[in-house]
Amino acid sequence: MTRTTRITGRGAVRRAAFTAACALPLALAAPAGTAEAKTPYVKPFMGWSSWSVESSSRSGYGTHWLNEGNIKNAADALSSKLSSSGYKNLNIDAGWNFDYDWNFHTDANGIPNADKDRFPSGITALSDYVHGKGLKLGLYGAAGLEKEVYDKNAPILGTDCHAQDIAAKPLTPTNKWGGNWKIDYSNPCAQDYIDSIVARYASWNVDFIKIDGVTKDNVEDIKAWSTAIDHSGRKMWLSASAWPVDLEAADGLKDSANGVRVNTDIECYCETTSTWTSSVDDRWTDLPKWLPKLSAPGYLADLDSMPINNNTGSGLQDGIDDTERQTVMTFWSMASSPLYVGGDIYFLDDKAKAILTNPEVIAVDQAAVLPQQVQAGDTQVWTKRVGKDTYLAVYNMGSSATDISVDFKSLGLHGKQQLRDVVARENLGAAKTGWTAKSVPAHGSRLIKLS
Repeated sequence: MTRTTRITGRGAVRRAAFTAACALPLALAAPAGTAEAKTPYVKPFMGWSSWSVESSSRSGYGTHWLNEGNIKNAADALSSKLSSSGYKNLNIDAGWNFDYDWNFHTDANGIPNADKDRFPSGITALSDYVHGKGLKLGLYGAAGLEKEVYDKNAPILGTDCHAQDIAAKPLTPTNKWGGNWKIDYSNPCAQDYIDSIVARYASWNVDFIKIDGVTKDNVEDIKAWSTAIDHSGRKMWLSASAWPVDLEAADGLKDSANGVRVNTDIECYCETTSTWTSSVDDRWTDLPKWLPKLSAPGYLADLDSMPINNNTGSGLQDGIDDTERQTVMTFWSMASSPLYVGGDIYFLDDKAKAILTNPEVIAVDQAAVLPQQVQAGDTQVWTKRVGKDTYLAVYNMGSSATDISVDFKSLGLHGKQQLRDVVARENLGAAKTGWTAKSVPAHGSRLIKLS
């Protein structure tokens, strides 16, 4: 394995990731607490995110749900139920530094700090709790300069500058909802400001940062956050997010972001986590647009959280049935998207756990190989090559059960193939010219390994 003595910037990280992926996915050796400690990601992250719970209108949920006790319960559940299968990231989405009236706040230097009512012990104590469970911690932010920081003209740590010095003039709204002011990165103090935020996160042992609302005008923001991560000396996953990120931003983000959201929110903003049409099925339309812009490992499509959590008993319900839940797991894994669960993980049911922890399906995801769409429409065929094996996924996007036939030549394969049903973990025997998935139910799927 080729080793790099210093990695600065995601461009270097991405190139090193390709070198590592050709050999073994090992971390590059480097002293802790230095810039060299930042290493390339060669696998999509796995875990849980809070937004699906926060978005629900079901009684007991919504943005008021986000607090220290519920996050600790989520850490307990993630650690005991899913972490042994690789689900390690506990990502706290929007609201951790908002009060219960949804007012954003920061410290005197404009650095986000935890709301004291939601998190009375602070992020350091919470981070210690999460890491003590063998997990990693993620935090949310938004592209641009928060107006609260601008209005109080916060002094920027380590500089003679203030927040108003780094705002683009004339003041220009930025990000997907126009909620922040555009930052003028020609002023070196702008990078110093982002550095000060990430340095604080590093002191809290944060492992993941999501920057939301990214448009084509926010490419420089993501570059600045990536640079700040390098400067911090701590390895952190950087996600560029929106609903979706502008496709026009794809090329500009590829050397800075580890993952990029390619579609709308999975949540239905209703009493369940999601529904098939709002908006699970959008992924089959959105991902093909992005595939030519992506490269794995190093720059992955993020399909948002998976509504695979709870269809039985108490708590927030997924809003999709077991067939659809398996289809979600199959599609996300074929895409090598990050696998992170939405919903109230405290109520994770047995079927959800079985779907999420299937080691053969997880291996398809963790290969960090992008798929190819072979056939579109109501009966879709997707494939990808991993080593000497070819994975074949078929999806029935229609409303009634149907057969889906695949000619091996359309996959670039010739000769007899050994077939294995990856979901059922059963060998299906051999086939020479093609294979037919019989009676695939509406919104159902099959995932086959061809050897």
